Amino acid sequence: MNLDFNEAQEMLRTSAKDFLSKECPKTKVREIEESDSGHDADLWKKMADLGWLGLALPEEYGGTGGDLLDLVIVLEEMGRNVLPGPFFSTVVDCSLAILQYGNDDQKKELLPKIAEGTIVMSLAILEPEGSYNPKGVMLQAKAEGDNYVLNGTKLFVFNANVADQLLVITRTSSAQDGLTAMIVDAKSSGIKIDEVPTTGFDKQCEVAFSNVSVPKKNVLGQVDKGKEVVDSIMEISAVMKSAEMLGGCEASVEMATAYAKERVQYGRPIGHFQVIQHYLVNMYMYTELIRNMVYQAGWMLSANVPCAAEISVLKAFASDSFKYVSERGVQVHGGIGTTRDHDMGLYYRRAWAWDHLYGNAAMHRDKIATLLGM
Repeated sequence: MNLDFNEAQEMLRTSAKDFLSKECPKTKVREIEESDSGHDADLWKKMADLGWLGLALPEEYGGTGGDLLDLVIVLEEMGRNVLPGPFFSTVVDCSLAILQYGNDDQKKELLPKIAEGTIVMSLAILEPEGSYNPKGVMLQAKAEGDNYVLNGTKLFVFNANVADQLLVITRTSSAQDGLTAMIVDAKSSGIKIDEVPTTGFDKQCEVAFSNVSVPKKNVLGQVDKGKEVVDSIMEISAVMKSAEMLGGCEASVEMATAYAKERVQYGRPIGHFQVIQHYLVNMYMYTELIRNMVYQAGWMLSANVPCAAEISVLKAFASDSFKYVSERGVQVHGGIGTTRDHDMGLYYRRAWAWDHLYGNAAMHRDKIATLLGM
């Protein structure tokens, strides 16, 4: 296993860092978060022009032919900048699932549009129970002729308010694992989308389906085999969300360290006080540990090496650590760190908002216990 980046990947990291610092400063982050859409079309087009939307897609579908480790690099920088918008839902959650499970027609129809930035997609999996367990999926898909008719509600659907297509996990069988993934036009008759206010200022939505007709040709993968699609999305997205958390930790450590050096109390910088030093050291240690685990899991995914245990260890640790690091960053800054105007608060809110995504620390600890035979 070689975790060193090659020259092209180092160039990708540098270009991503430069682009995001220029095109998405924190003033822009707040502007996008506070907008009605939570999406900046101009920024989206620029990312498409850079090839980011097709970064892990083959060239035949308009992508750049990169791998998942390339995507880890870009998402780390996006986490450092707390980039808002539908990149994660479109590129990570949906395009990779279509690439893996889609038929030729679905790939040719959707992947080039994703790569060129002409469509936005969202993953609709969670329901009022709030569980990633298959039994939590109750949205019914009933076969009627050449179509399925969908009835039910999905919650916490990121960027559904601006989505063109939804990747919906439905129940097509009474068996616990009787799930089916379907690609649904977000503008279909019978779909109602309402934004749900969140701590993270991200655009999460409730999506209600009332007799929504979906052609059977829109099934992604096999009928009643949707759990396989869900498991793949969960593994890849857990690693990629951890990469974003890594970037958030890096930014939190940098801000807190710089502030501790310049903020003077009792005649000396607060960084001279042992308790502050311990905060900063622990923040740095946790960040370095996440970095190693993110790169290891990213490499294993890219090399098709089984890594279920490594992914669960990573996501559990990253979820806990990002909350710890951002919370200590707020404490180092004092009262100003809790305000909407200070950058530190952006990371603290994201840490708590991202904790439950693709399984929180408790869920992944349960998975690790199962893998250990408990």
